[in-house]
Amino acid sequence: MPDVRPLGYLPGRCYALFVSPTIFRAGGLRFFFFSREEERLHVHAIGPEGEAKFWLEPEIAVARNFGLSERKIHEALRLVEEHEDEIRAAWRKHFGS
Repeated sequence: MPDVRPLGYLPGRCYALFVSPTIFRAGGLRFFFFSREEERLHVHAIGPEGEAKFWLEPEIAVARNFGLSERKIHEALRLVEEHEDEIRAAWRKHFGS
């Protein structure tokens, strides 16, 4: 039987690290992006109460919210703004653009 593994699989590494790499954690949220999602620069934030997606282009803004409170959305938005350079660098490194 042939050895069939997901694209990007490396022995000893979790496949999830390649398809949704964590950029940083702060405020009880994990900030990450999906490898196989749309090309427009964005980041996801997930926590115990829900998750949200934030655009970085053409400006930083909430794209979608799934369960995060108003307070948590504002905190996440602030964190995206504070970590914008880090997010952009991680995006370029991961996607090569």
